[in-house]
Amino acid sequence: MSVGRGDAATSEGGFTLLEVVCAVAIIAMLAAIILPAIPHGTSHARLEAYAVETATLLKADHDVAMRHRAEVVTEVSAVSRTIRSSTTGREVLVPTDVHLEALLPIRCNRRLVGNTITFFGSGMSCGGVIALTRFGQGYQIRVNWLTGGVEVVPVNAL
Repeated sequence: MSVGRGDAATSEGGFTLLEVVCAVAIIAMLAAIILPAIPHGTSHARLEAYAVETATLLKADHDVAMRHRAEVVTEVSAVSRTIRSSTTGREVLVPTDVHLEALLPIRCNRRLVGNTITFFGSGMSCGGVIALTRFGQGYQIRVNWLTGGVEVVPVNAL
């Protein structure tokens, strides 16, 4: 009995070039649809890093105020998305995909303070809260008016 050309015993298994090209094309189309849907931007870990960096800047200003027994001001600007130390000039720039909100006093020590957190040589401050959130999750950086202490508190706005 002779074995023919189309017999299963002699044919080689594998994929044709056309099948491989079709599979690659399907994968490419799926990637083109799915990849834009994946959110790009500030990760939760990076958001936490911005909160810690802001708290560090505020603590440094508090320490300078106590060490020099002088008033030190930290500027908070929601418009330019920055938190800036008046003593060191150091600045935290918050990215545009992070919601920055500041709850600051209008008056402190019988004068208008604007968009600032003031630390006094006594250790006290005018207090305030800076919130950094993204997709309903984030952190509040709280400055205690009595002690001048700074703490970072996780929040879920949902």
